[in-house]
Amino acid sequence: MEQLLIPEKRVELLKDVLKRVEKATGCNISIEEGNRVVISGEAYAEYNGKNIVQAIGRGFDYSKAMLLLSDEYFSKYINMKELFKNEEHIRRIKARIIGRSGKAKEYIEEVSGSFVSVYGNTIGIIGRVYEIEIASSAMQVLLEGGTHKKAYRIMETLRRKKRLE
Repeated sequence: MEQLLIPEKRVELLKDVLKRVEKATGCNISIEEGNRVVISGEAYAEYNGKNIVQAIGRGFDYSKAMLLLSDEYFSKYINMKELFKNEEHIRRIKARIIGRSGKAKEYIEEVSGSFVSVYGNTIGIIGRVYEIEIASSAMQVLLEGGTHKKAYRIMETLRRKKRLE
């Protein structure tokens, strides 16, 4: 049995897709005490269920979360509260990653091929291993205060290298 907490604002979305997630993963999922999610089933089914519920809780929509059922897709989460103590600094970093009208996030997704979510104090990435690596390289630069230009250049260079491999 797996248990995890998801933000209360994401519980309603999870309730809307709960039966589909249960059917796809083959496990039982229940929401208890507000935002505590309990997942039970075979070990691999629980693993998949937990990954999908966590992705939904971290701001991804159902279709992107369901990619995690494939052996090709993985997720990575960066908790900005662990990196920065100042709420104002976290707000600025989130704004830098999203960019004006979502342009920076959109470009990172386009170049890397991954999906990015900035929700609460967490940055989430769903993609194949090399896609996550490419997106993470840009995130690292932006988290360290580097420019968007530098982040994009590193990301584009890494993508070219991955294509040649």
